[in-house]
Amino acid sequence: MKYFFIVLGVVVLWAVYVFNRFISLRNRTREAWADIEVQLKRRYDLIPNLVNTVKGYATHESSAFENVTKARSAAMGAGNNLSDKAGAENMLTGALKSVFAIAEAYPDLKANQNFLALQNELSDTENKIQAARRFYNSNVRDLNTSVESFPGNIVAKIFNFSQMEFFDLADDDVAQKNVEVKF
Repeated sequence: MKYFFIVLGVVVLWAVYVFNRFISLRNRTREAWADIEVQLKRRYDLIPNLVNTVKGYATHESSAFENVTKARSAAMGAGNNLSDKAGAENMLTGALKSVFAIAEAYPDLKANQNFLALQNELSDTENKIQAARRFYNSNVRDLNTSVESFPGNIVAKIFNFSQMEFFDLADDDVAQKNVEVKF
């Protein structure tokens, strides 16, 4: 009978440890997602300034500016579904590429200090988004591995810990486009 209580105590301690590990992994993943949201907001805040700067030089390109504005609104309102969010972010990236393509046709714009500063800031933000996305996805990987692995999957099932979705964006991002265009 004494050994039964020892084994039971060990099992309970193990379950508490695994439960606390799941809590830690889930909280790290949520924190990583918050980092992505901060960088996306920074990106959203830069876009109107970029569009207004380019508009001053390319007033007849209104459809491209409307596309960027629509894509920005869609990305900001995409909600918490990661595949919807990723799709909206990819649309925004594509729309931003068109703005940079327009800028290519205007030498005065490419020399404008405000435009260059905004372009550099946007490129830096894109790099930070990618870093935050990698950090988030590594935390999701760790959580998902723990949820799937035996015997932790037993504790995960009992306490309703579930796998989380990765946040995948298109590989061809604005930051890479900036490097190729070389303003």
